[in-house]
Amino acid sequence: MTVAGKHALVTGGGTGIGLAIAEALAAAGAQVTITGRRQEVLDAVAGVNMTGLAMDVRDEDDVVTKIAAATEARGPVQICVANAGIAEGRALQKTSLEMWRNIMATNLDGAFLTIRECLPGMVASGWGRVITIASIAGLHGLKGAAGYSASKHGLIGLTRSLSEDFMGSALTFNAICPGYVDTPIVTRNTETIAQRTGLSAEQARAMMVEENRHKRLIEPEEVAAAAMWLVGPGSQSINGQCIEIAGGQI
Repeated sequence: MTVAGKHALVTGGGTGIGLAIAEALAAAGAQVTITGRRQEVLDAVAGVNMTGLAMDVRDEDDVVTKIAAATEARGPVQICVANAGIAEGRALQKTSLEMWRNIMATNLDGAFLTIRECLPGMVASGWGRVITIASIAGLHGLKGAAGYSASKHGLIGLTRSLSEDFMGSALTFNAICPGYVDTPIVTRNTETIAQRTGLSAEQARAMMVEENRHKRLIEPEEVAAAAMWLVGPGSQSINGQCIEIAGGQI
C-alpha cells in the first residue's frame, strides 16, 4: 500500500505541523490539498503535488463547498488530516463565552465538519485514513487552559467513536497527541505568556520546554513521521489510538 496518487487533505496546512505533514505526503507522491484561512500563506508554500485552498473550518458552508471543489479537482479525499486548531490558554473564570466558542468552533467543530465531508469519498473508494491532531492536553487537564483542554478531549472522543463506527472496514481513525512543538503557535504563546506574567521571552519559552518530558521542543517533522506511519504500509491495525509525542510518558 502506498500513498502515491491518493488525495490527501490537510487543514491548517500552511504552517507548523500541518505543513510538515503535507510536505511529507507530497514527497511520497500524494496529491495534497492544504487549507487555511489565508490564501497567500498557502500559495507561498504550495508546490509539486500540493495545492492551497482557502477554507475556514468554523464555517460549515465554506467547508462543504471547498471540500467538494477539492474532490472535483483531485478525486475523493482518502487521507484526511484534521490539524487546524488554535491554542489559547486562560483561566476559566476569565474566559468569555466568545473565546470558548471560538476554541470549540476551530478545534472541535472544524474537525467534525472536515471529517464528515471527507468520509463519503473514503467509503466509496473502500479505503481511508483519518488523523486528528490533538494534544497531550486532550489526555490530561492543562492548567490555565480549560477551554483548549476540553476541545482536545472532545477531539479524541470523536476520533475513538469514529474508529468504532467503522471497525472492520479499511478506514482507520487515530489521534496524534503532541506536547509543545516548535511552531508559530509556540512563538505566539511565548509572547502572550511574557506579556501576561512579566517574564522575559526566554523564560516564557523555557516554561513550555520544561513541560516536555525530554526538555526540548518537538520538531514538526517528528509529528509528520508519526502521521506517515499511520497512513503507510502495515498501519491497518492501528485504529482508535492516541499516539503521544511528548518525549516520555505523560
